[in-house]
Amino acid sequence: MITLRPATLNDLEMLQYWDTKQHVIDCDPDTDWDWEYELGREPEWREQLVAEWENRPIGFIQIIDPHLEESRYWGNVPPTKKAIDIWIGEEKDLGKGYGSIMMRMAIQRCFKAPTVDGILIDPLASNTKAHRFYERLGFVFIEERTFEGTVCRVYELKRSSRV
Repeated sequence: MITLRPATLNDLEMLQYWDTKQHVIDCDPDTDWDWEYELGREPEWREQLVAEWENRPIGFIQIIDPHLEESRYWGNVPPTKKAIDIWIGEEKDLGKGYGSIMMRMAIQRCFKAPTVDGILIDPLASNTKAHRFYERLGFVFIEERTFEGTVCRVYELKRSSRV
């Protein structure tokens, strides 16, 4: 069983290590998460979560309110959206269905708020495996967009399209 818990400064070394893994870099090559700073704060617009399988950390999820997020990464987004970042930390945990379970948990968490009508994600345009993964979960392609110099595909899962 997978559980989610808040990420803390105790996770710093692990998250920095995961950032060196090629499959993580392939998903997000340009981002410096500045873990030491970010793990020490809890803004109202963000949740950073560690996914654990039988008490062993296997992945990371970030859920944000893109309307309130301070860098304005997503641009002008209505307050009815959430956005998710997700990855598996170790290669040995890829392809076991953990990502699908983690994503379903994150989706459920986002839609717990009755005002949220959609969830955004932005995998790299080159990451066709991620596109298929999100499409299987019901996300629909919206547009290709460049974020901070990186070309991504924006997808949305609408509350109304959930099964």
